[in-house]
Amino acid sequence: MNNNQGSKTYLFSIVMVAVLGGLLFGYDTAVISGAEKGLQAFFKGAKDFTYTDGIHGFTCASALIGCIIGSSLSGIFASKFGRKRSLIFAGVCFFISAWGSMTPESYVLPYGEPTWNLLVVFNLYRVLGGIGVGMASAICPMYIGEVAPSNIRGMLVSWNQFAIIFGQLVVYFVNLVILGSHANPVYDAVGAVANMADAEWTITTGWRYMFGSECVPAGLFTILICFVPETPRYLVMIGQDDKALGILTRINGLDKAREILSDIKNTVTVKTEKLLSYGFMCIFVGIMLSVFQQAVGINAVLYYAPRIFKDMGMDNEMVFTVVMGVINILFTLVAVFTVEKWGRKPLLIWGSIGMAIGAFGVALTFGREGMAFITAASIMVYSASFMFSWGPICWVLIAEIFPNTIRGKAVAIAVAFQWIFNWIVSSSFVPMFNMHLTAGDDFGHWFTYGLYGVICVIAAIFVWRLVPETKGKTLEDMSRLWKKDK
Repeated sequence: MNNNQGSKTYLFSIVMVAVLGGLLFGYDTAVISGAEKGLQAFFKGAKDFTYTDGIHGFTCASALIGCIIGSSLSGIFASKFGRKRSLIFAGVCFFISAWGSMTPESYVLPYGEPTWNLLVVFNLYRVLGGIGVGMASAICPMYIGEVAPSNIRGMLVSWNQFAIIFGQLVVYFVNLVILGSHANPVYDAVGAVANMADAEWTITTGWRYMFGSECVPAGLFTILICFVPETPRYLVMIGQDDKALGILTRINGLDKAREILSDIKNTVTVKTEKLLSYGFMCIFVGIMLSVFQQAVGINAVLYYAPRIFKDMGMDNEMVFTVVMGVINILFTLVAVFTVEKWGRKPLLIWGSIGMAIGAFGVALTFGREGMAFITAASIMVYSASFMFSWGPICWVLIAEIFPNTIRGKAVAIAVAFQWIFNWIVSSSFVPMFNMHLTAGDDFGHWFTYGLYGVICVIAAIFVWRLVPETKGKTLEDMSRLWKKDK
């Protein structure tokens, strides 16, 4: 390796390990979509309590509680223990959660007997996995942003979103393979499983394999993250300048490394500053980026995709879900390869417009005779527009928009708001979607997607008016940008 050129191979190898955290993020949040029907039928067999739809909704969303906790703690962990060790902790949470969700009996409770205690333990394991997701969602893009050169930082952070969507696609396939020729349970008018003979394996065993499958990527991530370096910016913050220079040299070459190190030291004069040291607007913009990423309603589609396609009258909802996953992957690549050319703001604005068109299309056509194809196409437009804009670009901006000395705390707050609004959107979707003004009308359908469409329009205006363009700027430039605007 030329000491003045740096090694892109080294850079890409450590970024790809960090990106595995994004894959686990996607895997863990989407695994429930395939397992929830078998899980529901399993706990409906409990004799010591009644497993209601409300309890099932909480169980499906319990991981989001952990996500809020993990993202809220990520700033403390990242600042006190470093980015690398925090990611190792997240990996351990992923693995224990996957194993425990597969066998919540934990060799203590009777195996295969649905009880209230077993449900509590299962949810605790899911919350633990959520803590890992919350940690990874904040720290993985932070890690990538802090090791990446400014000219390709947006592209490399965008790979984290690609990994999230790829993780969701992988688990859609894994769930499909695990299900195989077995059937998901179907309920009759009184709520009993109507196809018990066909669905028995899914109810007793299938959902366990789906959760347990995450042990493989979780174990791989936890092992590999031990071999990546700490970020140079964190090392400077704790006074290890020589180590920081060594890592920067391997990535950028010696001359550029000295220049970057000097710039970091000029902005990291103290380990931390007060959160509002750079003004209220700095924090507000970061928080609202997170809020809009969730408020546009995308996770209502991703989490409930099989049910939505089923309601459209599609015969094989899992296949349509996989097709949507493939489209999402392709449009995420659009962002990866254009973010450094077109910039952050144009992608967010055009994505917001595309999402609004898709959402309004669903609102106007859902449930109307002969329009199922247009509804499905609108869902795809809505989802694809998110994938080249708010999906990856929000993470890019959150990773780079905050000054060094408040980044840990500011990212933690922004990502915590993201998970709070994720929970709000996910938990409100079904009751909103099923609202009726009169018996049998489609009020809930058009109101829900109409609301998401309006929020998309507001998001476009927010980006146009308030979000600064960060393309080509170093992380140290952020301090000067917000000091100037304060």
